[in-house]
Amino acid sequence: MEPIGPLVRPKLVRWFRRAGSVVRGADVMRAAVGAGVVVAAVSGCGGGAEKGSAQPTTRDLDSIVVFNVCSQLEDEALASSGLDPATKRTLTDPPTGPSAWRVCNWQPADDRYGVGLRKIGVFSTSHTLDDARVKEDIVDVQDTMVVGRPGLTFREKNDPDGCFVAFAAEQGMFEVRVSWISNEGPRIGDVCDMAAKYAANLAPHLPK
Repeated sequence: MEPIGPLVRPKLVRWFRRAGSVVRGADVMRAAVGAGVVVAAVSGCGGGAEKGSAQPTTRDLDSIVVFNVCSQLEDEALASSGLDPATKRTLTDPPTGPSAWRVCNWQPADDRYGVGLRKIGVFSTSHTLDDARVKEDIVDVQDTMVVGRPGLTFREKNDPDGCFVAFAAEQGMFEVRVSWISNEGPRIGDVCDMAAKYAANLAPHLPK
């Protein structure tokens, strides 16, 4: 998929439904939110699946330069993490200027974590774990740790075939999504378990 401009809205919206944002469709396109957006910071999140009460804070998302997973993840890092570098598919990677999201997909290099047609999406964003917690269209939210970083595991209501593991970074967070891409053939393995394993492999190659 070619890079998209800041006002394109695919059919399905997961993140920020507001002017100036780029949102993903069924193939997992994420939002690039305009400068000066007010985002939610969660306070008092005591339980794994509790969303807590949101306290708004202002972050200029477009002023934050996020790590470019599409161009800065080296082939050696991808291969050692279990991804096939030759299968890269760009979801959103604007050629110029800052972007609140940079996202690419790869296919697994082997069947070490499961069997069946899958894709692994790697999301780099200036949004935070607190932003993710308060979204109403995610379910099965659980706290986790990814190589020493606080994180979340969750699914999207409209995406039963996929699962996300997100983990904190100074820029905001990274997300790893594993999803089945075909109903044909075997589907062996749990996508949340697979997402956790790929996230743990990729985390050392992504900035803290």
